[in-house]
Amino acid sequence: MGPRVKLPPEIQLAQRLAGNEQVTRDRAVRKLRKYIVARTQRAEGGFTHDELLKVWKGLFYCMWMQDKPLLQEELGRTISQLVHAFQTTEAQHLFLQTFWQTMNREWPGIDRLRLDKFYMLMRMVLREALMVLQTQGWDERQTERLLELLTTEILHPDSEAPNGVKSHFIEIFLEELTKVGAHELTADQNLRLIGPFCTIAAQTQDSLVLHNIAQGIFETIVEQAPLAIEELMNELEEEELSEEEELSEEEEAAQEPGLLSREPPKGSVCRTQRPLDQQAGDDDEDGTSTVLQFDYKAVADTLFEMASRQDTPPQNRKRLYKVIRKLQALAEGLFPEPDIPEEAYRNPRGGRQGDMQRRPYIQTRAQDPRGGGGSREQAVTPLCPGSGLGAMAGEGPPGGSGGLGWGPKQR
Repeated sequence: MGPRVKLPPEIQLAQRLAGNEQVTRDRAVRKLRKYIVARTQRAEGGFTHDELLKVWKGLFYCMWMQDKPLLQEELGRTISQLVHAFQTTEAQHLFLQTFWQTMNREWPGIDRLRLDKFYMLMRMVLREALMVLQTQGWDERQTERLLELLTTEILHPDSEAPNGVKSHFIEIFLEELTKVGAHELTADQNLRLIGPFCTIAAQTQDSLVLHNIAQGIFETIVEQAPLAIEELMNELEEEELSEEEELSEEEEAAQEPGLLSREPPKGSVCRTQRPLDQQAGDDDEDGTSTVLQFDYKAVADTLFEMASRQDTPPQNRKRLYKVIRKLQALAEGLFPEPDIPEEAYRNPRGGRQGDMQRRPYIQTRAQDPRGGGGSREQAVTPLCPGSGLGAMAGEGPPGGSGGLGWGPKQR
């Protein structure tokens, strides 16, 4: 019997990460973290592309074997935070690249019962990647490298990413960016971070990708505009209040010169110290803003530049122009009205009997003004779908439609 061949450490760890016993898998994750730190600290250390693909295959099946939602969330957080164990930016970049390549390769084999845990893992890895940028001060060069990686591996038409990976990535990008950097990113930085989506939306031949980007990125920006403006106004008011408080404190100090030099008695609360309930409230908040701030005119100009090119497909241009008009309205201080389906404007008296038969009605009984116990019925149709408002039959918008609804046959 010949001597036993010793396997490389990456293969040994991958085999243990995919083991049947949870104790073995947990121990392998801890050993992997120590191994990453020790190897990337050496000047000649580092991982190759193939080595990290082996590591990620083991991590993938480690998540595959994990059951129970809370344990899955804990494992996903531990795996995603491995990116911080790498001591060099190049190693972190390669670790993220091999993750998305692994997800693209293994995605077709994931059954529907395991989809949620891998959706969660993608969200967590994206968040940690953005946190790496945050620790680097949102360096422009490192930001471009990450955006180029995400575009190449996920968004680009030549990438091997399945539709499920693309759609989920587009859906969660702004959400995770908001959680990580909404309190410190400027409008210019946010525009740079959504730049790849603008480019792909203008170039893609995939209608699904175009729809997901328009809804998940641009329409989300439009929908969050009222919150963003309200938040900006609140920040300005807080700054004004703080300035007024500082001025009042300076005036009090000028009137009583010895006030600031006095030290409060032992055990007393200093005047400038905030109450404990306010400090506890600060601990409860994570310090992040609710929405990202955007320069709507700059976003509209960028989209218009992309959409107006000759090589832009007509359907892409039409869809982007629709978003551009909304952004231009926001830049002028006007909030765009919600979209109403074109079918809602059809005139039922113009030969569309089917639409008239589907109009809803609500019967209300009112006391007959002439007295007696009689009653009269009136059909009520909504003014606008989802508006919660109604109009009496015959009192609808001009054109004799009598309302914009659709539903059962009227009596």
